[in-house]
Amino acid sequence: MGRRIVIVGGVGAGASVATRARRLDEQAEITIFEKSGYVSFANCGLPYYVGGIIEDRDKLLVQTPDKLYARFRIDVRVRHEVTAIDRAAKRVRGTNLATGEPFEQPYDKLILCPGADAVVPPIAGTDATNVFVLRNMEDTDAIYEYLAKNTIRSAVIVGAGFIGLEVAEALVHRGVHVDVVELLNQVMAPLDADMAAVVAGHVREKGVGLHLGSGLESLETADGRVRAVVLQNGSRIEADMVLLSIGVRPNSRLAVEAGLAVGERGGIRVNEYLQTSDPDILAAGDAIEIVHGVNGQPTLIPLAGPANKHGRLAGEIAVTDVVRPAARVFGTAIVKVFDLAVASTGFSMKAAARCGLGAKHATIYRAQHASYYPGATPMRIKIVYDPADGRLLGAQIVGREGVDRRIDVVAAALHFGGTIHDLAELDLAYAPPYGSAKDPLNIAAFVAQNEQAGRVKQTDPADLERFVSQGYQLVDLRTAEEYAGGSIPGALHIPLDDLRARVDELPTDRPLLVFCQVGERGYVGARILHGLGRNDAVNLVGGYSWYKEQRP
Repeated sequence: MGRRIVIVGGVGAGASVATRARRLDEQAEITIFEKSGYVSFANCGLPYYVGGIIEDRDKLLVQTPDKLYARFRIDVRVRHEVTAIDRAAKRVRGTNLATGEPFEQPYDKLILCPGADAVVPPIAGTDATNVFVLRNMEDTDAIYEYLAKNTIRSAVIVGAGFIGLEVAEALVHRGVHVDVVELLNQVMAPLDADMAAVVAGHVREKGVGLHLGSGLESLETADGRVRAVVLQNGSRIEADMVLLSIGVRPNSRLAVEAGLAVGERGGIRVNEYLQTSDPDILAAGDAIEIVHGVNGQPTLIPLAGPANKHGRLAGEIAVTDVVRPAARVFGTAIVKVFDLAVASTGFSMKAAARCGLGAKHATIYRAQHASYYPGATPMRIKIVYDPADGRLLGAQIVGREGVDRRIDVVAAALHFGGTIHDLAELDLAYAPPYGSAKDPLNIAAFVAQNEQAGRVKQTDPADLERFVSQGYQLVDLRTAEEYAGGSIPGALHIPLDDLRARVDELPTDRPLLVFCQVGERGYVGARILHGLGRNDAVNLVGGYSWYKEQRP
């Protein structure tokens, strides 16, 4: 008889624990207890099945109990809920949810992978038949069946995070009018407001109603169904169905009741080797607090990538007792929002501010490949860095194509402790259909280097009103044709190519805030002005394009 490995919870982390443990120890006795009816499914694919983009439900089932037993001899028991851990006796106890019978199972090593639960607000009506969350296959089946059996013309999604916007797109794809309600003043909380504004504008273009800055107040119900959603600002939105996508919280109840240490954020506390406060109990996945790679502080990062990799490491440690530290996690994520790809890694500016880091950023607009090659589309790239030493802290990218590979490059740079100088010098692949000789990431790093060296002054677009209130003269450097299509009120128009000849037209008793369409010509204009002695010139990052995006 080999080592007895018991795993609580399947999906990404738990299944990875089990299969890695088996590959390293053919004699181990490996058992998975999974509360739901499915041990391993593609939870990131659930919205796409709801929307009909993924048509075959079975493609979501990554592994089944029979397949895991046939290939790996893993004993998978679905619909078995572990309800207690007896650490002294090294046994778990629980209930077979299919029969109601209790069970016990001894272990030598126990790995907790219970995941996270959807946050459901404590208000009346959340148990209505047309109110849903989306976390597992059972949730997915309930939504899919409800859409199939009912005429759904309108839906309200509470929460404008990644899943909320994915489901919004899925329902729009099925012909449903969608309203999204969000307590914050922006969509996608991990992003900075200026980057989120791009996403919000695109979502509105697709016909989705966005209600930002006002959360859910109550649900109006009749005959067991929600008829309308009432917001904190008093607005009322009628709906045929409601999806709660407010967020998730770690399912740490089992650990708490067993006396295991839990962090301030409610996640199971583990050391760098994924061991809990009991060395014979490890944990992985969405239920644990992990160390953020930027500042080394514990946090919650409920993403599939870390869950799978941590599960693999926990399985290795459980059967070999050879410990190695888990890799740092930067929260790298990407999501499809209609025609946009939205990605982030590391810290945003607001995350850096919360942690007391005096970060700066560089934001650029560039095509994903050579502009002369057909099909070039713009990306907005924002890199965040420490001005003291140039250390990269994070990045956010929004665009239609080329976003995925750029965010992965920054994630790799973060992993290896890279700086803006490293990013500026990276030798990235180039051919006109794929990139540019100076890749957009190189350009973003160049901008950061220039600002760090004091060669240019730039301002965050959110500070426009503050600069105007301080008496800055706006200067529009775009062409006459661009200017004719609209400008920021109060701006003096001098095309960039005329700037040197017309510099005397600029007021000398006021500092200058120059802008173009996206920021590149604004930077050149600011450099020209600095060279002519106007060191008070500041470039407005994002330019008129950003200004228009802020006014939906």
